[in-house]
Amino acid sequence: MTNKAKFQYVIGVDGGGTATVTALADLNGRILSIVKTASSNPRNLGIEKAAGNVSEGINKVLKKFFGYCSGKKLKNGEISVVFIGMPALAEEYWNKKSEISKRISQEIPFFLRNKLKLASDQLVAFRAGTNQKEGVVLIVGTGCVAHGWKGEREAKASGWGWLADEGSGFWIGQKIFQAVLKDMDGRGPKTALTKLVLQELKVDSIERLIQKVYRSKDIVKLISSFALLGLKESLQDKIVRIILKEAGQEAASAFIAVVKKLHFQKKKFPAVLSGSICSSKDFFKIFQFYAKKVAPYADFIVVKNRPIQGAVNLALEQVKKDASF
Repeated sequence: MTNKAKFQYVIGVDGGGTATVTALADLNGRILSIVKTASSNPRNLGIEKAAGNVSEGINKVLKKFFGYCSGKKLKNGEISVVFIGMPALAEEYWNKKSEISKRISQEIPFFLRNKLKLASDQLVAFRAGTNQKEGVVLIVGTGCVAHGWKGEREAKASGWGWLADEGSGFWIGQKIFQAVLKDMDGRGPKTALTKLVLQELKVDSIERLIQKVYRSKDIVKLISSFALLGLKESLQDKIVRIILKEAGQEAASAFIAVVKKLHFQKKKFPAVLSGSICSSKDFFKIFQFYAKKVAPYADFIVVKNRPIQGAVNLALEQVKKDASF
């Protein structure tokens, strides 16, 4: 390996609806530095703010590893590729890549500006679980989306934002919030979630709970956090089990829609599951039950490594492509 190759690096960015993770890695894929910044979803924030949060992550990871970041060059190395996965790029922002890339470039060092590669966060999540090019990914975090690739074809289902995205963390959190209000009102059954939510928000009445939620600066993030509380109680609380069962069915319906569009029903293929909700045994059990009815040969892979590894893997793949020209 030459001295030049020894000091080459890549940057991967895994954008999300709640947070954005940025990592610097060597050419062996080993992550050397990692930082977290705010959401980079242009649907919720607009292009300027979403791109700004990506730029902030890139600048922070450079400063953390190299100790400084001048605008012209790095003293101790070279960044070969910056691979950025962002939410909503597979939906209504697919034709805004140039605008987003330009906006990111305005706030990062000059030597990186021609090295940006943008893609959907869905591709990043898929490649965090497999090296194969064909298959389906289901992401269930703040949102819920299924996306698949087969040859030159792509297909997706759900992923339309927090007003839809049935089965998502926000959807589950909203169901939990409603269950707590019904419990406190006497309109519904008692649930252990009520105590958990009140403790989490440090309130002691329904009036203060309502104020805290509706005055939140980021209500999507707050409501989604209730889903994580629910996962802790999934084995003890009947209400949570009911909610997670319905969430599993909804997620399965998105997954099945993609399987049918790509005609994977009788094929063996990697089915990558990513996102905090997929860690729930109750959720996964229900999801798999319905998914297997349509895709019996699917190889389910729950991403246990950090999803950011997918962005790093794609960056390294781009380095090899560039080297072949």
